[in-house]
Amino acid sequence: MAGTAIIIVRHGETALNAARVLQPAATPLGARGRAQAQAVAQRLAAEPVAAVLSSDLPRAWATAEAIAARCAVPLRASERLHERNFGVLRGRPYDSLGFDPLVMAAAPEGGESLAAFERRVDAAWQEILAASRGLQGDLVVVTHGLVIRRLLAVSGAVPAATLAALHLGNTALSILAAEPPHAARLLGCTRHLEGGQADDGRALVGG
Repeated sequence: MAGTAIIIVRHGETALNAARVLQPAATPLGARGRAQAQAVAQRLAAEPVAAVLSSDLPRAWATAEAIAARCAVPLRASERLHERNFGVLRGRPYDSLGFDPLVMAAAPEGGESLAAFERRVDAAWQEILAASRGLQGDLVVVTHGLVIRRLLAVSGAVPAATLAALHLGNTALSILAAEPPHAARLLGCTRHLEGGQADDGRALVGG
């Protein structure tokens, strides 16, 4: 039997998210991001979570560890869930570039082209479906903003117009049915964040 749902979670906030900087791979969660990770873990503890699959980049992995610990379920890493590699643009302020690297088709020096990134995330979607099969509960997937957008697109669950308008804040939850046609039950929800944990709408989503 397939799991009930696939719950896709964006990682918690980092200092570079808040500063609108394209992030090096080793970027950790900030203090608010750690609090956000605990908040989303508390929310998911009320769901029938059976396993967690995560990017192993530190900002996603720390978020996933909080969820797995709170839900008392196994955690496994997948490099296919890494954010797009922006090569030499990592560490540079997004607003200083004069172009939008998040949608550029070409590969930045030392980075990934859009086509290569999409192929990788499409393979991640197949890995997610395989991981959900046989679970007696939900699969939580912890990853990054651009990855989530591609997962929602390739799943066929979210119309392009809806996806274009969707804000994916830090620790936003999106829930898809595990079975085809993977109907979307929730998109980009951060109602678990309160007070000082609240998502910063100015922060960079992706990169």
